[in-house]
Amino acid sequence: MAQAQVKGRKSDTYKQTIKAGTHSLVSDADKEFGGNAEGPNPHELLLSSLGACTSITLQMYAQRKNWDLQEVVVDLKEEEVEDPNEAGKKTTKVTRNISVSGNLEPDQVDGLKAIADKCPIHKILVGHKIIATEIKKLTSV
Repeated sequence: MAQAQVKGRKSDTYKQTIKAGTHSLVSDADKEFGGNAEGPNPHELLLSSLGACTSITLQMYAQRKNWDLQEVVVDLKEEEVEDPNEAGKKTTKVTRNISVSGNLEPDQVDGLKAIADKCPIHKILVGHKIIATEIKKLTSV
């Protein structure tokens, strides 16, 4: 089970302090939205999560197969596009371009492409999900 905690304080504008496992990082809104851009914005974090999971999944798969995968580079872009299923509506499109290096045969590169869609974050993003939200009022700090 993965866990994370995100804290935002009025005094920090939109900067968010994130604790994920034993790691700490920050996220912030871009300056055009009133933040100070002190860290990646939430969209960049989401893309980074998909990219990291993709790369790790390919590395693990290649290692199990004893393939010579030397490097994985995942470039991601999120954009709003016309929804092909609903005229006049917009939808989100994420483009994931993967580059690999190493002594790999064409069928191995094809195998890596197929495995990319099996990374757990990809499955979360495209699959059925439940997000349960609860809220409570904290005592003053």
